[in-house]
Amino acid sequence: MKKSIFPYELIGEEVEIFESKNASHLGLRGKIIDETKSTIIIDHNGTMKTLLKSNITIRMVKDGKLIQGINLVKRPEERIKG
Repeated sequence: MKKSIFPYELIGEEVEIFESKNASHLGLRGKIIDETKSTIIIDHNGTMKTLLKSNITIRMVKDGKLIQGINLVKRPEERIKG
């Protein structure tokens, strides 16, 4: 699978943690409910999980695209502007 930069809004997207420096986060799946410069928060089976973007690679459930979290370490509005 090709890893890429994701310039769009992530809130509302269904994701799965594909790679993580924290082994307990591997395989977590849920909807992104919030995003800051350094973190994403996902709703995983009713539990909110805060993940450091720099420590993860996420897989978009709808299309299988892999996104390295380090490429997302910006405020959402800065990333969307390009």
